[in-house]
Amino acid sequence: MRTMIWLLRLAVFLLLFALAIKNSADVELHFFLGGTAQWPLSMILLATFAAGVAVGISATAATLLRQRREIARLRKAARLATEG
Repeated sequence: MRTMIWLLRLAVFLLLFALAIKNSADVELHFFLGGTAQWPLSMILLATFAAGVAVGISATAATLLRQRREIARLRKAARLATEG
């Protein structure tokens, strides 16, 4: 089963790599205030994906930290309630 998962991952990687190679043409980006840049389409897609992952992780991290503090507080309250 583990081998099948790795073969599937390899197949997906190769398909995405081939897609990136086929879409290596430069794309012109127009920024605010008249700025422009030319980058390969695959790099723009990768950067956009990475930015989305970073935003998602940062949004999740705040909630996760708040939940961990709440769990620690509740554990302490439960420990104090059982002790005395």
